[in-house]
Amino acid sequence: MVKVKICGITNLEDALFCAKEGADYIGVITYPKSPRYTSKEKRLEIIKALEGLNVKKVAVVVNEPYEFIKELLDEGFDLIQLHGDEDIELGKRVGLDKVIKVFRVKEEIPKVGEWEKAYAILLDTFSKEAYGGTGKTFNWEIAKKLVEEGHKVFLSGGLNPENVKEGIEFVKPYGVDVSSGVEKEKGKKDFKKVREFIKRTKSE
Repeated sequence: MVKVKICGITNLEDALFCAKEGADYIGVITYPKSPRYTSKEKRLEIIKALEGLNVKKVAVVVNEPYEFIKELLDEGFDLIQLHGDEDIELGKRVGLDKVIKVFRVKEEIPKVGEWEKAYAILLDTFSKEAYGGTGKTFNWEIAKKLVEEGHKVFLSGGLNPENVKEGIEFVKPYGVDVSSGVEKEKGKKDFKKVREFIKRTKSE
């Protein structure tokens, strides 16, 4: 069954709702320039509330040093999503089995080879303005090709309850990742959309 990752969680209520509705991964953003940035205090609150629930906690970082990433793992995050221009050496230091490496797709297939031992790769739409949360899709042929090559892929970028089924059927990814596609406003999830997104993904 295709896994669901709900990203851009900023508060306790959204985190618990997503987990109880069947999300497999909850993503929390530590990048201060993001409109979905979550402070350390809030992060710890979310992690504590999710204890004992069958959901993996993912910290999203953009070009942070190893020391900060280690702190996040010590806080209780299961996985680190490297969403910037991080190199493989940082990935190895963190432990590739704990890393989801993001590739922001333009027109060509990204070179993912050296990251093949990572927990997964996540394909998102390239934007000059933002690291993720653009609400725009990219050419799914690229994602499909990487899946066919045997990579463990999260499909992201512009997914919502209306198009997620089509994306899954075409790409056949390991998982799907959504943020803005299930929001009522930046940083606040729309529970109806979350429920519908998970339902349509899990019906595959």
